[in-house]
Amino acid sequence: MTALQQAPATTTGAQPDDERVLTYAEAVREALAEAMGADERVFLLGEDIATYGGAFGVTGDLVHRFGEDRVRDTPISELGIVGASVGAALAGMRPVVEIQFSDFTAQAMDQIANQAAKIHFMLGGAAHVPMVLRAPTGSGTGAAAQHSQSLESWFAHVPGLKVVMPATPADAKGLLLSAIDDPNPVIVLEHKLLYKQSGDVPEGDARVPLQQAAVRRHGEDITIVATGVMVSRALEAAEQLQTQGVDATVIDPRTLKPLDETTILQAVAATGRTLLVQEAPRTAGFMSEIAALITETDTFGALRAPIRRLCGLDVPIPYAPQLEKAAVPQTPDIVAAATELVKEW
Repeated sequence: MTALQQAPATTTGAQPDDERVLTYAEAVREALAEAMGADERVFLLGEDIATYGGAFGVTGDLVHRFGEDRVRDTPISELGIVGASVGAALAGMRPVVEIQFSDFTAQAMDQIANQAAKIHFMLGGAAHVPMVLRAPTGSGTGAAAQHSQSLESWFAHVPGLKVVMPATPADAKGLLLSAIDDPNPVIVLEHKLLYKQSGDVPEGDARVPLQQAAVRRHGEDITIVATGVMVSRALEAAEQLQTQGVDATVIDPRTLKPLDETTILQAVAATGRTLLVQEAPRTAGFMSEIAALITETDTFGALRAPIRRLCGLDVPIPYAPQLEKAAVPQTPDIVAAATELVKEW
């Protein structure tokens, strides 16, 4: 049983009818199938997503269930894929794009940042771009510098884009369904190491509202805010910290933009200490935004210790396994940083 299974989120959304254990990838595929079954406007497009089933096997047999018109293999052109999706969305469809690696969005950033994100505003609300872009993110698979980046801060910086990072199978399904419902473009960043991780996934209406953080664990001594694969590492670290007498709260923002500021600030105020954990490099990372949020509100007065960030190194992700692992925070690093923060302050 994983740490994520042991610590279900505290939410206020709809209650599930029942729960089953699915992998993260299965949960994403189920969300896609449910959305396509409920709305004929929903269709998928991306490289090798049809016959091959996707680079990480996520789309699986959907082409056999829904046909080639709704599960479309595309040429190797991220710019063309996203551009076609923007056009389809403007025409009333609800495209769901799969980019094989989030790194490859660099090839499509004009369509993402200058078209999808801005059209609604530039046309005075007369048009919408209900497009979802799914992209595997992060390191840990030996894919080296051009296939292992964590680029969430790129997208969060662009007005008009919503950004989500599911950390559990239940959220992989629930957030994706909400993203497909949304009238605006949503970037869904799925960590590659999570695809095979299993967890409870509710049947019935499994939607997870955007802008609703999850309290994965309650504690009194320190608040750890983590995203993506760092959530499970933070939970593992919290269990180890408990044996040392340190009781940690773990917050998973889930949606980076729009951000659930209230849940984060309440948790930080309650413990007075906060450790912000991300895989992405430290400089200009998303956790800097959360640190600024804390300092710019009344929560700053509740701090008993300086805010601490634990981030990836400011280096391209190495290919060598030992160096790749050393480039991003691991569970022992979280334990050490939290212990230092509590014991010294």
